[in-house]
Amino acid sequence: MTVNNHSHPRRVLMTSDTVGGVWTYALTLARELSDSGTEIALATMGRSLTREQRQAASKIKHLEIFESAFRLEWMSEPWEDVERAETWLLDIESQVRPELIHLNHFCHTAIAWQRPKLVVAHSDVYSWYRAVKGTPPGGEWNRYREEVSRNLRAADLIVTPTSAMRDSLQYFYGPLETVRVISNGTRIDRFRPAKKSDYILSVGRLWDDSKNIRTLDLAADGLPWPTVVIGSRLSPGAARVDAVTFSNVLTIDELPHETLIRYFEEASIYASPAKYEPFGLSALEAALNGCALVLGDIPSLREIWCDSAVFVDPNDPAHLKETLFRLIHDRQSREELGRRARTRALVFGAEQMCDSYCREYRSLLQSSRGPSR
Repeated sequence: MTVNNHSHPRRVLMTSDTVGGVWTYALTLARELSDSGTEIALATMGRSLTREQRQAASKIKHLEIFESAFRLEWMSEPWEDVERAETWLLDIESQVRPELIHLNHFCHTAIAWQRPKLVVAHSDVYSWYRAVKGTPPGGEWNRYREEVSRNLRAADLIVTPTSAMRDSLQYFYGPLETVRVISNGTRIDRFRPAKKSDYILSVGRLWDDSKNIRTLDLAADGLPWPTVVIGSRLSPGAARVDAVTFSNVLTIDELPHETLIRYFEEASIYASPAKYEPFGLSALEAALNGCALVLGDIPSLREIWCDSAVFVDPNDPAHLKETLFRLIHDRQSREELGRRARTRALVFGAEQMCDSYCREYRSLLQSSRGPSR
């Protein structure tokens, strides 16, 4: 827990979507800030909160939720909602009077905020397309690129979770100034290695091609252990008939985080042959529980995990299957890999993340107040 001191802002207005890992990130950081005495106004967008999300937020002191279902810039036909959300967000700022603004999406950085603003680039459409499709997005995304570029240039500070994400941001939207890398983190004390069971686990948005569950499904065919994949099979706004299906893995819909932790505790191997993953909180949580990591060989995951994971070509299900088969039958290598993953994961604690953000917060606040007299 971070110790209360004057280096932490008194009040922060933060935004978050409610669809993926950004929600987990936002709550983790909010909890750490709250423990230091900071009040957080969290403005949510993307979809209405689930019952589990409300319960998780209610456990954080000094946290007030401002809820909406405004579409975000990466969603279908978002721009009317983006414009409507501008007034809503500025009203929240006027009401709560924060010391600074912490945005976890792009397209409200350039609005008429009264306080310094930091934006975190968790992911973006253009780098997603390059990694997943191998081509740039179509012309329908031109406005997205223009708006993201404009809003990034309006930020007082841009943060990315990895150097790989920073480089992608510069490539598609740069040149950009004042970009810092701050790794994501989680509460380490919630995760401990336990007795392992004979199965492979993967967690994420199953409908998202970047998670590459199709390749894992192909690799799972004929393995002696079951492969369990947990996450939503429906993209936002999709009908139930459009839910993705698989042939060789056992699918489980989204679970409350407390329930999900039990799967991390029990699984022996965590497999995520991702094509695109700017950080990967689920892999971090799996590693803290001593899972052996088998990950897509992409720059961001190489940067985070170094020699603490086995990396596979995301486009080669045969290689993935061979790797999983070898680890299933080599307990010593599997357990050693799990130990290395946990050791590496201990670097990415929530307290370290919070301290890094608070250093940047302090710098922003000092700059906004001007030199001391």
